[in-house]
Amino acid sequence: MPILVAENLRKAYGELTLLDGVDVSIHEGERVGLVGSNGAGKSTLARMLVGIDTPDEGRVARRREATIRYLSQEPDLPMERTARDVVFDGLGAWADAFRTHEALSHRIAAHEPGWEELLGKQAASAQEVERLGGWERSRQVDVLLEQLGMRQMLRPIEELSGGEQRRVALARLLVEEPTLAVLDEPTNHLDADTIEWLETYLKEQYRGALLLITHDRYVLDRVVTRTLEIDQGQIHSYAGGWQSYLTAKAERMAHASRAEANRKNLLRTELDWLRRSPKARTSKSKARVERAVALRDAKGPQVERVARFELQRERLGGTVLETHDLSLELGGRELVRSLSFVLQRGERVGIVGPNGAGKTTLLKAVLGLLEPSLGRVVVGKNTKFAYFDQGRSGLDDEQSLQHNVAGDRSHVQFQGKSVDIRSYLKRFLFEPHRARDRVAALSGGERARAALAKMLLLPANVLLLDEPTNDLDVSTLATLEEMLVEGESTALIVCHDRYFLDRVATGILAFEDEGQVTAYAGNYSDYREARAERDATRERTRPVAGKAEKRRDRACRDPCRRN
Repeated sequence: MPILVAENLRKAYGELTLLDGVDVSIHEGERVGLVGSNGAGKSTLARMLVGIDTPDEGRVARRREATIRYLSQEPDLPMERTARDVVFDGLGAWADAFRTHEALSHRIAAHEPGWEELLGKQAASAQEVERLGGWERSRQVDVLLEQLGMRQMLRPIEELSGGEQRRVALARLLVEEPTLAVLDEPTNHLDADTIEWLETYLKEQYRGALLLITHDRYVLDRVVTRTLEIDQGQIHSYAGGWQSYLTAKAERMAHASRAEANRKNLLRTELDWLRRSPKARTSKSKARVERAVALRDAKGPQVERVARFELQRERLGGTVLETHDLSLELGGRELVRSLSFVLQRGERVGIVGPNGAGKTTLLKAVLGLLEPSLGRVVVGKNTKFAYFDQGRSGLDDEQSLQHNVAGDRSHVQFQGKSVDIRSYLKRFLFEPHRARDRVAALSGGERARAALAKMLLLPANVLLLDEPTNDLDVSTLATLEEMLVEGESTALIVCHDRYFLDRVATGILAFEDEGQVTAYAGNYSDYREARAERDATRERTRPVAGKAEKRRDRACRDPCRRN
């Protein structure tokens, strides 16, 4: 049974057409992924499906009794409420019944005048709580917030970071369990372990239908059963997740390529006939002329544009980067304890761990922006860093894209050549007329590409990348992966994108308990396997130790009894 059906949706902003006659339907229990390049219209389509935005043309029919909820990239939450209260509200009628029972209980306990008369109302509210799911549902709020990394649940929303507010909004949506949840980049600002938990929760526990807009390719592969792609204003539907989508898209593009080749061959034949100047007097001749004109004017399939990233080459010495018994503290809290680590030429080390563990702090210590509490950082004399920070703070919102990347210059030096700035920006998917756009007007993905464009002009040989995958579409991620791997780059990469780390990482630095940072060989999957084996070994040895302790306890107690 369909939850919603959208027909012939059209949406344009000025001369830019985002959606051109789009049809979409989502049915009960479906798990649908929505992919496409940055700016293709994914969020626009999502907002129209849930009723926040209206299309220029077309209609969306939603099932009347269905509840449809949307997790936006910038949630609107009541700033004065606590995180727990906001999520608690997601329980709806149950929350109302629970609060009524709680208020009545307080009044009865305080022996307010007429408290005896409130006993019946208290019993009725207790029955309503039981009918709507029982008393344990309040525990669900705490569990979801804890699993999403929210430890301080009683802080007001206004005191939370943007990432924390997103996690609160996600927890509220999950606890509400709508008929259809539309999640726009739900994995942003989540660490890898939390993403794995969310992936499992959506796959195994969430009962409603899902529309997932995400660049996390593992989530797409492991959760969704159908993938929608927005491409040049059109929607294409594919069965299955990420890998199935890639295979089916390749087949579609190959078919389109063959059809285009056939069109060009037929057009060549018809043009040759026209050049022989036939007298188009018969209806058959006229039809052939019209067909030739139609073939000539028909638009062939557009080639998908992808960004092109290249590193400036700088020679590296024998020593690249080392830490010796490095300890870092921030605000009186020990983040890193006695880390000794060597980064060698050609290594790409992923840095993973919970939010707030100290991953960015480690990068700042490497850059010399933070003084170690103990130990030291050794930087090779030929090592030149390029830093890509997660806040894209190197960009000035009030200046143009061109000024941010090149200053007052009209040309930049790139790969030993003088390149027009507009041509350089085109490598990052910015059309020439966009060079004068203010950075404040750019989307999240465009800001990320602008920051990369600026960074890659630097003469550097070691990259420090802090959450480089945030806001980038999958085709741009693939280009970034190719640059890092094919260019044999040397890099430290703070990242929560497991697919990305599986593609590029040669090693992992994992932030674990109480300032412990452990190095693992291989990519993210290798690290997960090694960590699972270590944890399993600990579990196997723990009962043995327990039995030995019990034997020692008995040996101690028995003589005592005899005495």
